[in-house]
Amino acid sequence: MDEKRQWDSRLMLDQSGKVAVITGAASGLGFETARMLASKHARVVMAVRSSAKGRDAAARIKKEYPGADVAVMELDLADLASVRKFAENFRKRYSRLDLLINNAGVMVPPYGKTADDFELQLGTNHLGHFTLTLLLLDMLKEVQGSRVVTVSSGAHAFGILDFDDLNWEKRRYNAWQAYGDSKLANLYFTRELQQRLDEEDVNVLAVAAHPGWAATELQRHQLWVRLLNSLFAQSAGMGALPTLYAATAPDVHGAEYFGPDGKGQMRGYPVKVQSSKRSRDMAIARKLWEVSEEMTGIRW
Repeated sequence: MDEKRQWDSRLMLDQSGKVAVITGAASGLGFETARMLASKHARVVMAVRSSAKGRDAAARIKKEYPGADVAVMELDLADLASVRKFAENFRKRYSRLDLLINNAGVMVPPYGKTADDFELQLGTNHLGHFTLTLLLLDMLKEVQGSRVVTVSSGAHAFGILDFDDLNWEKRRYNAWQAYGDSKLANLYFTRELQQRLDEEDVNVLAVAAHPGWAATELQRHQLWVRLLNSLFAQSAGMGALPTLYAATAPDVHGAEYFGPDGKGQMRGYPVKVQSSKRSRDMAIARKLWEVSEEMTGIRW
């Protein structure tokens, strides 16, 4: 393989002066993303559901990098009141936002609803991040070259949104289908967000990434996935590289999608990849945006 393509955190530019919010930063991909950004001198805000786990994770980063600027703030993406509170508290503490990394998610849990009565996976993985991004968008617009990075998955390829039953109240629940739908929604959101930013001529990049097959706590609901991890999965550190590339590399453009360069995009170093044909349908992306505004009450 061409050595130039094997980008890793050693090639990441210095991030001094930048403020980065990373959702789901207490473990897995989010933790590795926070750790590596902190190692490059970014001011890292770990947006986590459990403050105790967040503090433990922050302590591990500070032990490895004693000068790291790492803060923990509580955020539950499955509760829009918590999302609004986080945005309000963030504004009080910080005067700028350079990187918003929409990393947190749930993967194939049993059927459940969020505090706002949304199906749990769509509500957490898409609608929570949709709301968070729009609440912080004006801060991102004030910083030249700021970025929104949303973490999707190869599972987006089997996603297909049913706008008549987004909350799975009419159909028999299929957790994997609902997961794929939520990851497809992440890509529609990224494309439509970039489209709107371009129309306003705002210098903010909306990009997406996926980790390939990475071993993380996200798979705790699936025993067979955890068993296969030992054979096929790459580390969470490797899985975080596409997100870090999307967030920091100088040659990134709006609405691009990054993933591993190996066979089937399962493992390897980050490169620009192509998402499914369905995910590039801008009419559906626009419809999802409008429906998301109605569901969350958050407007562009």
